[in-house]
Amino acid sequence: MISATTAIERSYWLVFYQERLLALMDNGKAAIPLSNDLAGFELEQVRKIPLGTLSNLPCYTAEVLNEPAVPENMKFIGLRRLYGLIEEDLFWLAGRAFQIINWDRTHQYCGQCGTRTKERLNEYAKVCPKCGFTSYPRISPVVIVAVLKDDQILLIQSNHFKVPFYTVISGFVEPGKTLEECLRREVKEEVGVEVKNISYFGSQPWPFPNSLMIGFTAEYDGGEIIIDKEEISEARWFSVKRLPDLPGSISIARQLIDWFIKKNNNYNY
Repeated sequence: MISATTAIERSYWLVFYQERLLALMDNGKAAIPLSNDLAGFELEQVRKIPLGTLSNLPCYTAEVLNEPAVPENMKFIGLRRLYGLIEEDLFWLAGRAFQIINWDRTHQYCGQCGTRTKERLNEYAKVCPKCGFTSYPRISPVVIVAVLKDDQILLIQSNHFKVPFYTVISGFVEPGKTLEECLRREVKEEVGVEVKNISYFGSQPWPFPNSLMIGFTAEYDGGEIIIDKEEISEARWFSVKRLPDLPGSISIARQLIDWFIKKNNNYNY
């Protein structure tokens, strides 16, 4: 059980119920509960996994099978809804916890022979005691790219967004392909243009559900925009002075767009 008696030290607790996270809510803002916030009621945990530390405080993630009654200032909320409501370092901690707890839940048995797995000490790994097969948390690499043409950036609207906004192109990395090959393929398939001068920009974990976003910049190298209508509703070139609605500031997509803005005379939009 998670309670004041089992969490004596002051620590962060990331408690999940059906992929929703228990959060402290205050005037539209969210935070991760500390152990003292959970004093006074108990949560029947399925599993508890240490996550390291944040600001010198131990961090744990846990999962509960049944949704408990919680104080009025707390609620279980999906990670996507937490986006923008919570401090950035806590959001990334929640994302890490989300990936680890899902991996732990779905790897209780060996994927090769079906035997119940055992945890390996000192690392996130599940080992089969019968056949020796070892599994680690899944990470799915995704390339994401800002394509530039003179003083314009290529932005798209995805058919999969619930809230309409424009962003840069991205796509999962295929087995046996380099990041650059996947980037060129994704741009060509989604908008029909060629790119050149690909440069690494940066990376970012993205817990929806287990991605690692690998950012690049590239230059337009020919072709007319022809969109993949199954994936994209619109694709256009935008100048700094005519930017549409953009993704949130926490994402590497927005970091790439902000880099473009800064590159083009720091226009105040």
